[in-house]
Amino acid sequence: MHELLSTRWITLHGLVALLGLVIYTIGSHTLRQRRHPSAAIAWIVSLALIPYLALPLYLLLGSRKVPRDPSARVLPAPLFKTGQSDTPAARFQHLAAAMGLAAAASYRQLAIHEDGQAALQALHAVMAGAARSLDLCTFLLGRDALGNEISELLMRRAREGVRVRLLIDGIGMYLGGRPDLKRLVAAGVEVALFVSPLHSPLPGRTNLRNHRKMVIADGRWLWSGGRNLAAEYFVGDPTSKPRKTAWIDLSFDLRGDLARQAQQRFDQDWLFATQAPPPAAPQSLDQPPTLGRTGAQLIASGPDQADDTVYSLLISSCFTAQTRILAVTPYFVPDATLLMALTLAARRGIAVDLVLPRRSNHQLADMARPAALRDMAAAGARIWLVPEMIHAKAVIIDDALALAGSANLDERSLFLNYELMIAFFEPADIRRFAQWIERQRAGASMYRARPPGALREFAEGLIRWVAFQL
Repeated sequence: MHELLSTRWITLHGLVALLGLVIYTIGSHTLRQRRHPSAAIAWIVSLALIPYLALPLYLLLGSRKVPRDPSARVLPAPLFKTGQSDTPAARFQHLAAAMGLAAAASYRQLAIHEDGQAALQALHAVMAGAARSLDLCTFLLGRDALGNEISELLMRRAREGVRVRLLIDGIGMYLGGRPDLKRLVAAGVEVALFVSPLHSPLPGRTNLRNHRKMVIADGRWLWSGGRNLAAEYFVGDPTSKPRKTAWIDLSFDLRGDLARQAQQRFDQDWLFATQAPPPAAPQSLDQPPTLGRTGAQLIASGPDQADDTVYSLLISSCFTAQTRILAVTPYFVPDATLLMALTLAARRGIAVDLVLPRRSNHQLADMARPAALRDMAAAGARIWLVPEMIHAKAVIIDDALALAGSANLDERSLFLNYELMIAFFEPADIRRFAQWIERQRAGASMYRARPPGALREFAEGLIRWVAFQL
C-alpha cells in the first residue's frame, strides 16, 4: 500500500512538473521572452523540483515581455554609410532606429537641477505652468510632506480646469505608503495604476514595474530624471518617523519637440494602464530619421519594447567608447555582458569611473555588487563611493553622449522594468551632465578591493543568483 501511494505521488509530481515546463516553454516561445540565463535556469529548476509552488508563481510573475500592438508600425532603420555619418551620435541613433525608437528631436532651455531644492522649484513651475493638461508618471507617490504637497497642487490644478492625469505603479503605490488616491479622484484628478498586483488585467506580469518618471505640462514642458515624488528624493522630511534625510538625485527639465515625444510616450502608457481603446484617428508616420542630428533622443525601455533597448545601447556604447565612461547609479548589479563591456573598456585604456553610494537603501543590492566591483577594479576602473545615498542615474560616453533618466545599472532596470532615459548629443549639455557627476565624485572615496573569504564569496554567489529580481 505504501509503495502504491509512493508511486502515485511520484507520477503526480512528474505530471505537474511536466505541465509546468510545457507552460513555461510555450509561453517563452509565444511571447518571445528571451530570458536572462540565470532567470531561465531558476525557473526550469524550480518548475522541475517544486512545481506546486513554482507554477503559480510563474503564472503570477513569469512574463518579461508583453505582446506589442500588431497595428503599430515601425519605420525601417536608415542605411548607415560609414564615413558619411560615422560619428558616435550617428552610430547610437542608427542602433536606436533599428530597435524602433523615435528619432532624435530638438529641445531648448535645458535645466539640470543642482539639488533637491532646485528640482522641487522646477517641478512646481512645470505644474503651475500647465494651462490645458498636466500629466505625471511616477513609480511612487509618498505619503509624507512632499507627497501631500504634490497632491494638494494636483487637486488645485484639477479644480482650476486643467486635465490632470496621475499614472502610478501598482507596486510603487504600496512602497510609497499608499497615498490617498480617492481624495485625488474626488477632486477631479484622473488616476490609473500601471499594474495592480491584486487586480491586474495582465496575468503573469505583476512583476513588471513602471519605473519611468515624467511630468509634462501641455505637451511642451518636460520634467524628468530619477526622482520619485517622495520627501527623500528632494529635501527630506525631519518630522517623519523614521526621519527621512534628503538623498542626492539627478533630474532636469526642458521644452521643445522632445517634450512632445514624451507626451506621446505617456499617452501610450496611459492607454495600456487603463485598457482604453486607442484613438480612432490614425497617427501619421514621421519621416525616416536623419542620422547624427544633434538634440536628444527619448529611449524607452521595458517589456513593451521588442528589444532591451537601454541595455543594448549601453553595451554598444561601451564597446565604441574612445576616451572615457563616467557613470553614476545607486545600484550596480550588472549581468556578465555589461560587466565584460565595462572591464574590457578599462583594459583597453578607456577612463572608466563609476560613482556609487557607500551604502544604498537596498541592502541586498549592496551585498550582490562586490564581485562586480572587484572585477572592475582589477581591470583598472575607478569606483567612487559617496558617503550619502545617491539615487542619480546617468552615463557619459566620451564627449559624444549623455544618458540620463530612470534606469539603474542593475538587471531589474535593464531587463524587467519600464524605464525612460534621454540621450543628449549636444556637446555643451553633455559637459554639464558630466560636471554634475564630477561634483558628486569630489566628496567620494575610492573603492579598494579586498579578497573575500570563502563564506562571503559563497553568500555573494547565492545573492547574485536572485539578483535578477532585486
